[in-house]
Amino acid sequence: MEQPAFNELLLQTAFSCMASDGDIDQSEVQLIKSLEQDEQLFGFENIENELNRLVQEINKNGHGFLREYLRHLSQSSLTEKQEIEIVRTAVQTIKADNDEKYSEIKFFKIIRSKLSVSDKTLIEALSAFENLEEDYLQQDIISESYLEKLTADYFDKHDIPEFASIELDSNE
Repeated sequence: MEQPAFNELLLQTAFSCMASDGDIDQSEVQLIKSLEQDEQLFGFENIENELNRLVQEINKNGHGFLREYLRHLSQSSLTEKQEIEIVRTAVQTIKADNDEKYSEIKFFKIIRSKLSVSDKTLIEALSAFENLEEDYLQQDIISESYLEKLTADYFDKHDIPEFASIELDSNE
């Protein structure tokens, strides 16, 4: 996948994981800001504007926004390295607020189902994450029908509220 499109997909991953529990926590926003400042992970000149564009999209489309992200992810031709980066960014974002809700884990498992990288490769590449295997990679998606049920359950039981604009503290 070409780099600009991957960078956008990566930011959409972080944003979708951040919003998947119905709350955009400031610590999640700060993580995205630091990933952009320290690693230039997303490649946007103004990350605040891009985050607010995503806020407007999810406020307008709700679950449709998340479904479109998942469709885009599943149709992307990613390298193994890019898939590892998707998982790393998703898990970092979910862990950022120190409150890993089941709705976030469930959404992560839907993301995981769209990727072909092996669990073994992920565990080796992301060994710094505690409980990655137990909490995030434990196999509970055993069939296509179960995945459809999990996806339907997530979208049926988790409302997407209207989010406020994101303001980055320029002093950090």
